[in-house]
Amino acid sequence: MLQDARQFGQKLVRRRPLGPREETEHHMAGCLNTLDLVIIGVRRMLGAGVHILVGTACIARAWSYTFDSLTGNHISRGLEGTFSLYMPYYLAKYPDFFALGLVLLLMGLLVLGVHVLPQVNKVFMGINISVLSFIIVSGFIKGDLHNWKLTEQDYPLNTSESNDIYSLGPLGSGGFVPFGLDGILRGAALCFYMFIGFDSIVTTGEKAQNPQRSIPIGIVVSVLICFVAYFGVSAALTLMVPYYQIHPDSPFLQAFLHVGWGPARYAVAVGILCALSSSLLNTMFAMSWLIYTMAEDGLLFRFLAQINARTRTHIKVIMISGVLAGVLALLFHFSDLMDLMSLRSLLANLVVDFSVLVLRYHSDQNLSKNQKTEEESEMELVVKERSLDPVPEANISRNLKSLWFPASTIPTQTSGQIVYGCAIVLVVLLTILSLILYRWPSQVFSGDPVLTTVAVLLLLLITGVTAIIWRQPQDPTALHFRVPALPFLPLVSIFVNIYLMVHMTTWTWVLFGIWMGIGFVIYFGYGIRHKLEENTEQHTGLHLPNDGQRHP
Repeated sequence: MLQDARQFGQKLVRRRPLGPREETEHHMAGCLNTLDLVIIGVRRMLGAGVHILVGTACIARAWSYTFDSLTGNHISRGLEGTFSLYMPYYLAKYPDFFALGLVLLLMGLLVLGVHVLPQVNKVFMGINISVLSFIIVSGFIKGDLHNWKLTEQDYPLNTSESNDIYSLGPLGSGGFVPFGLDGILRGAALCFYMFIGFDSIVTTGEKAQNPQRSIPIGIVVSVLICFVAYFGVSAALTLMVPYYQIHPDSPFLQAFLHVGWGPARYAVAVGILCALSSSLLNTMFAMSWLIYTMAEDGLLFRFLAQINARTRTHIKVIMISGVLAGVLALLFHFSDLMDLMSLRSLLANLVVDFSVLVLRYHSDQNLSKNQKTEEESEMELVVKERSLDPVPEANISRNLKSLWFPASTIPTQTSGQIVYGCAIVLVVLLTILSLILYRWPSQVFSGDPVLTTVAVLLLLLITGVTAIIWRQPQDPTALHFRVPALPFLPLVSIFVNIYLMVHMTTWTWVLFGIWMGIGFVIYFGYGIRHKLEENTEQHTGLHLPNDGQRHP
């Protein structure tokens, strides 16, 4: 049973190597450089997030809401009046056929061939950057600093002057931070969706010329560009419009109406629609490539890895993922989709942080016995000698000593298992601490004897376990990019992600649980038994058997 558990754990932490694409891999030949990946990431992150999510929405619905705003909301009112009585309470108020049609249209473009995508990205990104620059400059010209200092006396006045009931929101406490720290964290958890474009870079990296170098550079550069853009447009929007009057579906179009620049909203709308179209196209492109890559590795069904000989695209994957995305955009409320995407993104980022932490201290499983260094061989000899030691207390003492004074300067199987176990313990401890800080923040910081003591004990345990990981040897392999400040930076990121995740609503967790349940059934029922790496290792073992193995 222990051997099976160990093999199961090895399957969960197995890596897929990245490297320059070989010319013989025609269907996967690299056609994207670092600039292309940066553009894909920027276009993805400067889509629904920057234009709509400032108020609440997801890409296909966001495009529909923006277009609907230009028509005076006639489309949404007509659909809601016709279908609202027939829609269950847990779905949207009306089916968004406009969003469905948009998804199907872009699905057709992807089926025709992805070679158009880099050129489309560059054009749309230029339009998007121009529109964002215009919004930022307009905000600082027409903005009013008083909107950052609003009080209770301003709220009744602005409320009575507003003719749009949907644009009115709560006052909070007023001022620059009207909803306090809780509001900031809640907003951060929701707005994490804005930055999920960097995972599009990773999934699209399959077509990069040198993914080992292009992917990290593309992620860092695109995140920095988008942070500056988000900071600028958020400041501009809150200067132009009081925060409780920001329109939830089309914030920027209504903001220009608010400041008296009505004609400018049409030019802004064109830019927003271009941005959302490119963002949706990139999302569907990345999703189809992710499914294709997983199918090629054996994690999903093999028929999804087939490529059309004429268009050289994976038509089956594009059509299945496009139909699924279209149905979700058709039936679900935009706030549910947004919350679900934010929670998914937080968990995905947490898994990446955990993987970086574990793999940096993990021994390379691809080394054969003949490639092992003398130091590793000596460590194995020491382990065998310890197993023959008749004194159990001596073994326990040596094991405890290895936690702080590892005998090797490079990762070994033992040190990797220590880090893996400590990382799991840290995730549990950080989750408990996050729940306490979320449920009883005032009691913890006000000195409640029980809660404060528990929080301090958790911090001490977290510090001790982190120190054990810090003492273990790291993988010395030279890479183009290595995450700095290990193990501290990944642990801080893990804590932030967990703390933001506990702020999500119960309904979001229910939807996420259903979605993950489907994924677990597919993975544990099919994927984990058909991984390409495992099949390759077994095939190689038939030709290059290890000592003690026999030919079949």
